[in-house]
This record gives sequence, structure tokens and C-alpha cells, in this order.
Amino acid sequence: MNMNLVKLLGDGQRYMKTWPMVRQLGFYFPEYRVVKATQLAIIGMPILALVVAASQLYVLGWNYLPQALTTLLFFISLPLQGLLWLGWRASHPLPLSLFEWGNQLSAKLTEMGIYCQPLGARACYSDMAAILKLAFERLDQSYWEEL
Repeated sequence: MNMNLVKLLGDGQRYMKTWPMVRQLGFYFPEYRVVKATQLAIIGMPILALVVAASQLYVLGWNYLPQALTTLLFFISLPLQGLLWLGWRASHPLPLSLFEWGNQLSAKLTEMGIYCQPLGARACYSDMAAILKLAFERLDQSYWEEL
């Protein structure tokens, strides 16, 4: 297996754990939905894959083993696709509008006395996720209702 692929899967797993699972962010970022779907797929798809492959073999017979294996591999690949997308997104550079908003959020946290490093020139979505997670843990609810 290519090391870049393994690194991308690991980055996706870390990004999934870092991203704050707050409903308000679902309106602005697709990560909320992708993380929810990937978490569900990690739990459910291996079980569903086994059930579908076993039922195919039971109903159609051993002559359909290649089709059953193909179906099994498809269902098992779904959580990996979510992790790959999250890993790609984690290293993707931020657009300027999000860069500015992230720096404002970082400044607000620093102003409150919470150590938060501002986004650098090569900021990516994983940096934004760390700031958002810290902000949702520390800022009061009224700040988020203004969004």
C-alpha cells in the first residue's frame, strides 16, 4: 500500500476526531455530514457487507462468489472513501474568506485569555478545525447564535 494513501487515511482519522461536531457548522461546512456518515459507515458497513455477501452466496450459490466478493469490497470501501476525503480536505488550503474568519476567531479567543495561535500563511482546514474546536469549547452560546 502506498505510504501517501496510508498518511491520507491517518490524516482523515485525525481530522474526523478534531472537527467539532456542532450542528451550526453543518450549514457552512460539509464536514459535519461527512464525519457523521463516515462514523456510521465505519460501524455499519462491515456488518452490512458480510450480510449481503452471505445472503448472495446463500440464495444464488457458490457460482456467484466473484459477485459476492465484489459487493463485499464495495461496502467495505465506503468508510475508506470518507476517510480519504477527510484526509484530503484536512490538508487543503483555506480560502481567503475562511482565513480571515479564522483569524478573527483566534483573536477573540486570545482576547479572552485563551492561548490560540493565529492561522499562518499556509493554513489548512485542519488548522481551522483546531481553532473551531477550541472556540466551541470555550466561547459562550450567544456568540454562535449570531452566526
